[in-house]
Amino acid sequence: MDSFLGLKFLAVCMLDVVLGDPRWLPHPIRLMGSVIHGCERLIFAWCRSPLTKTMAGMVLALGLPGGCYLLVQEIIRYMDYLNETLGIITWIVLGYTTLAARDLWDHALCVYQAMTEHGLPAARLAVSRIVGRDTTHLSEPDLVRATIESVSENTADGIVAPLFYLVLGGPPLAMAYKAVNTLDSMIGYRNTRYRDFGWASARLDDLMNWIPARLTAVGISLAAGLRLGRGQTSWRICWRDARKHSSPNSGWPEAAMAGALSVQLGGVNEYGGLVEERIKLGDPGDFLTPSLIPIALQVMGLASLFLMMVFLIVGML
Repeated sequence: MDSFLGLKFLAVCMLDVVLGDPRWLPHPIRLMGSVIHGCERLIFAWCRSPLTKTMAGMVLALGLPGGCYLLVQEIIRYMDYLNETLGIITWIVLGYTTLAARDLWDHALCVYQAMTEHGLPAARLAVSRIVGRDTTHLSEPDLVRATIESVSENTADGIVAPLFYLVLGGPPLAMAYKAVNTLDSMIGYRNTRYRDFGWASARLDDLMNWIPARLTAVGISLAAGLRLGRGQTSWRICWRDARKHSSPNSGWPEAAMAGALSVQLGGVNEYGGLVEERIKLGDPGDFLTPSLIPIALQVMGLASLFLMMVFLIVGML
């Protein structure tokens, strides 16, 4: 058992809260994105048939996370060999880069400020930075819905899952998870281009997010009970509606948040000119107004704090 695990884990969380994701700092996730983009270009130049694209996608889906795991493991091991304190600092810094709580908070808050201070055009631009859907013609309620859905889903992907894997296997496993998640966000689509090539990445992301997504739903429901007195409602809506979502995981935090805020999420989204209609989660309730965004962030913060403490306790046993 790592006697410093608790202190390192807390230091990782504090670094993310204080620093977030400064653009001047070299970030492993951006490096992963460049590697994925380069591999995509090569694979599409060499592979023509659906089978070869699927096979190449499987190699990338396993190779990038595996390579990240081994690289991070060896970096920490080498730094620890040089100096134990240097090894601990390396563990903390690399672990910190897998979290995105502060970044998610700041981006969602920018959307809220754009809506309340600068109008719809600025809000559409701000929302386009955190979602993949087209935002050019979205109304205010649709912009609020997109933001709340992003906050809900990214609470699982950007906070809970990295913390879960950080406690389970340290920065190597957390970084491997981030590689899987980055692959899914870049190539894990069901459209013509990525249906074969991104299949393995999407399925691996579903597998690795299965437990964190459901833990996030529990955390959101508990936070809803503390902050809004709607804990039971949040969990009831989550249990009823989560499986209706097209994703095996995204529906859990989104449905829990819908119940927490007493709103309905889901509906029509447009991606690159293609219209996608998602099952609605939650009961028709309050109007989707900008004031709900700070409340969703508070629920996110409480849920993350609760699960962080749970992971810390379990990791130290």
